[in-house]
Parts: sequence; C-alpha cells; structure tokens
Amino acid sequence: MRIRPTRQQLLGLLPERLVLVHGPREPGALYLSFDDGPHPEHTPRLLDLLARHGARASFFLVGQRIEQHPALVERIVAEGHALGNHSYSHPLFHRLGLREQLDEVERTDRLLEGFDHAGPHRFRPPRGDVSLLLLLAFARRGRNLAYWSYDSLDYQPHPPAELAARLEQRPPADGDVLLMHDDSGCAAQVLARMLPGWRAAGRQLRALPAVTA
Repeated sequence: MRIRPTRQQLLGLLPERLVLVHGPREPGALYLSFDDGPHPEHTPRLLDLLARHGARASFFLVGQRIEQHPALVERIVAEGHALGNHSYSHPLFHRLGLREQLDEVERTDRLLEGFDHAGPHRFRPPRGDVSLLLLLAFARRGRNLAYWSYDSLDYQPHPPAELAARLEQRPPADGDVLLMHDDSGCAAQVLARMLPGWRAAGRQLRALPAVTA
C-alpha cells in the first residue's frame, strides 16, 4: 500500500467540491494531468501520443505560456482534453500575499475562458503550494483546487525508463490522479511505455470531471 505525503492525506479529508485529490474510483479509471504547459516542442508530441492511444487528460496551463502559444491551447480543447489553471507566471506562491495569489488565478481564468468558454476552472497551485488562507478564499468563492494522488516524479532527474518501471511496480489505483508535466519530454517517454499496457488491461485514461456548481 502506498503511503501518501501528509499534505495529500490532509487535503483528502476536505470535501471534493473544495479540493479534488482523487477522481471517481470507477474500475480501471486513471486520471492523467499535466502541469506547466503549453510548450511548443513537448505539448504537441504528448498530444500526438494521447491521440494514438485514445487517452484524455487535464492540462493545467500557465497563463504566460497560454499567451505565447494560443494555437496549442486550441488544439488541446479540440482534441477533447480539459483545461485547468496553473497560475499566470508560476511563482513561488508562499512568497505572495493572498491578493497576489488570487490575481494569478483570476488572470489565467480569463485567458482559459476564451478557449473553452467554461469556468471556473480547477486550479492547481505551482509546486502544490497551498495555504490555509488560499483554501479559505476558495471555499468562500466556491472554487475547486485540484491536487493529485500519484506523483510520477517526472520533474526529478530520473531516467524515463526508471520512472516507467516505478509505475509498473507500484501501479496507480482506480481513481488515482497522476501528476505529470508537459514542459519536458519525460512524460511522453514514460507514457509511450505505459499506455499500450494500460489500454490492453482495460484502463480508461481520462480527464478530470468538469466542475459542477
């Protein structure tokens, strides 16, 4: 049995309408999520891979990068993936005051709404850095903070083959939200090894469900 970090255990105790750590625990369901994009080199390759395997995912995008690569955001939406908010400039949130944090969220909200005409979007704080003040502000606004239950560690300096072997040895459970990133080629290399086996085993690779009122 996996032992989750304390932060995930605590966040998992909160109502899902405030913090989503797991997706619906349906048999075979696995929720793919990617932070830090869009990236002009890595995001298209990742989208190509997901399309080949009929997989869907949630992309938590950085506002500045949305402005730089709007055509990639359009492609993400057109191919059936979900958009999420990952702040405007990907700062160190613990160094910002609450108003500055909310400005980062709201500025990116406005950008995202222009692509999928939806909102409010789930928000994933940079580096998973969430304070009690931010949680309270989200609760007052009826906003949803998206976390994860399985960390792929693809942001660490491990070879992709080693990360894929870890996923094989300690496979995600039904309903797990898998944290990955699309600002490097690591996630695509890991998934190129994992997706065929997951699909053969009947796993369903999904985006996170839409936010409900």
